[in-house]
Amino acid sequence: MTATDNKRRIQLSHGGGGVEMNQLIRKLFFKYFSNEILIRDEDAARLDIQGPLAFTTDSFTVSPRQFKGGDLGKIAVAGTVNDLAMAGAIPQYLSCGFIIEEGLTFAELETLVKSMAEELEKSGARIVCGDTKVVPKGAADGIFINTSGVGQCIASPSWKKLEVGDAILVSRDVGRHGACILASREGMALEGDLASDCATLWDDVKRLLDAGIEVRAMRDATRGGLAAVLNEWAASRELGIRVEQDQVPIADEVQGLCELFGFEPMELANEGTFVLGVPADQAEQALALLKQGQESAAIIGTVVDQHVGKVVLTSPWGSQRYLELPKGELLPRIC
Repeated sequence: MTATDNKRRIQLSHGGGGVEMNQLIRKLFFKYFSNEILIRDEDAARLDIQGPLAFTTDSFTVSPRQFKGGDLGKIAVAGTVNDLAMAGAIPQYLSCGFIIEEGLTFAELETLVKSMAEELEKSGARIVCGDTKVVPKGAADGIFINTSGVGQCIASPSWKKLEVGDAILVSRDVGRHGACILASREGMALEGDLASDCATLWDDVKRLLDAGIEVRAMRDATRGGLAAVLNEWAASRELGIRVEQDQVPIADEVQGLCELFGFEPMELANEGTFVLGVPADQAEQALALLKQGQESAAIIGTVVDQHVGKVVLTSPWGSQRYLELPKGELLPRIC
C-alpha cells in the first residue's frame, strides 16, 4: 500500500453502486475473499450442502477496533464460525455485510479485511456473498460488520441433554477479552501478557468430536461470560450447577484488573473460550484433548439435582455463594 493509499478514505460514492463501489468490491473484497462461489458475482450464492444445517448470524462492533490479540475483522469471522462450531456444525459458508462510515481510511478497511481472510483459513470456511453500505459521516462510528454462517451438522449438543453428574469444563482461562478491552480503553500498560482470547474454536471442537467425546452441551462464553452460560443452562434445564471456585482458570492479569475495577472475572466476555458439559467418565479425556489447544483448560464443576436453576460457587474453604446472572452492561461495544 502506497502513501497515497494510506490517505484515501471511503466516500459515499463507494456505496452508490457505480464505478467506485465496483472497484472497492473487486480490488479489495475479491482480492482477500476470492473463491469460485464469490467471484460469480451473483445476487445469491448457490450452495451444495447435504443433511441437517446450522445457520447463525451476528453483528460486530468493538471499541477500540484494534486491540492486543485481535481486531474487529478477526472477531467478525471467529464469532460466527464459533457459533456454528458450538452447534456441532462444520463451518462452511459465510456472508459478510459491511456498514462503513464515510471517511474511514482505506488502510484501516484493508487491515480488517485481511484479518478476516487470515481467520477464515483456520476453519476452512469461505465468504460466498456479501453487501456493502456507506453511510454519512457520524452515522456508524467507523464500521459495523455483520456475518452469517451456514454449516453441516455432525453433532447436536444442547443444554437439554445435560444430566445430573455431568462434568462442566472450560476450554481455557476466562475473562481475557473483556479485561483486554477494558485495559486498552483505560490506556493501562499492565505487567504480563494480557491479550484477548479471540480465536476460532473449530479445531478444538473437531478434536473432541473425532475422539468420540459425547458433548452434551457447548456454548462460547461471549457477552456475560462464564456466569451467563452456566446460569442459562441451569435455569433452562431446571437443574443446579456446582462450580469449584479454585478450579476456574483466571489469569493473574485478569484477576488484578477485576480487583482494581470491582468486576467479577466470570462475568467478563470471552471471544475464544467455550464451556461444555460431558459425561463424568469422559471428563478427563475431554480435558486432555482441550489441553492440546490451551494448557489452562480445566474441569470446573458438576451438574447436580440441588439448587435447581442456580449456579453455586464453592470456595476452597467450603463456603458457598450463588454465581448470579450478570445484570446491566459491564462494558459496552466489546464484540
